Amino acid sequence: MSFDIGKNIHLTIFGQSHSKAIGAVIDGLPAGFRIDMRALKAFMARRAPGQKGTTARKEADNPVILSGLVDGFTCGSPLAMMIENTDAKSADYKDFKRIPRPMHADYPAFVKYGGFNDIAGGGHFSGRLTAPLCFAGGVCIQYLGQKGIEIKAKLASAGGVSGRKMQECIEKARKEGDSVGGIVECCITGVPAGVGDSGFDSLESSLSRVLFSIPGVKGVDFGAGFASAAMKGSAHNDAWCFDEKGNVKTKSNNHGGILGGLSTGMPITFRVAFKPTPSIALPHESVDLKSGKSTVLEIKGRHDPCIAVRAVPCVEAAAALVLCDCML
Repeated sequence: MSFDIGKNIHLTIFGQSHSKAIGAVIDGLPAGFRIDMRALKAFMARRAPGQKGTTARKEADNPVILSGLVDGFTCGSPLAMMIENTDAKSADYKDFKRIPRPMHADYPAFVKYGGFNDIAGGGHFSGRLTAPLCFAGGVCIQYLGQKGIEIKAKLASAGGVSGRKMQECIEKARKEGDSVGGIVECCITGVPAGVGDSGFDSLESSLSRVLFSIPGVKGVDFGAGFASAAMKGSAHNDAWCFDEKGNVKTKSNNHGGILGGLSTGMPITFRVAFKPTPSIALPHESVDLKSGKSTVLEIKGRHDPCIAVRAVPCVEAAAALVLCDCML
């Protein structure tokens, strides 16, 4: 398994959904960087469970700093932290090792790890692991903010609708014991031209790799994205121009701020598609790996009717990690 990423900023995430704790170790942060813990906790709270329209699991998500921070400043040592899991109910998951949940990693994980994988809460495949991701990304957001870079994401649609109808759609799905998917849009401003690389380390490739590590992500597109396939070149091409300060810009932004794997100085825009939460209250067809027979599974527990709601800061965190790694 791989829970570490980065070259200049190296991040390792550890723990499982129902383990005693989860956490992260960040290596490569410059010494003397002040971390605003109040702002960081507020950022993490946007992802935390227990909000309206999300899972009933309640976790404080209070990060305990283990090393790397002295008097509020990074000291050059790896920044390590952990978050205690205090509201886990593992009994809800006891049958899933022999009866895998549809659209979860239960079965392929059973095969890969020979049945020794932690099934409780989804183990290390759980969205719970996005808490340390948000901690690390929140730190990077503060660092990038000092350089004038801003990362803002929002829930653009849920269940195929947008605006005020989204909450109604999510609540309807919850009452029906069902769930809906969603799309998160992200815009990054202030990134100078030339950030990134070509080939396998293109900025789009690097962003996509981390974005797809967020559980539930099924698609990522940049700029005009898949709509580009239906456009003519004359409509899709972004003309170069000078702004009032003499800076090189484009008149439109179908390229989403990235060309050839490098930033162009225009806003970096992308969308992330999240699947519907697979754990729903309705009966599921599955198989019993012990008896070798087909069966019907009824899932209990506490689950989000739309995982995209709490994924918004996760998308921001992922983007911040990649940009920090590219720019340090």
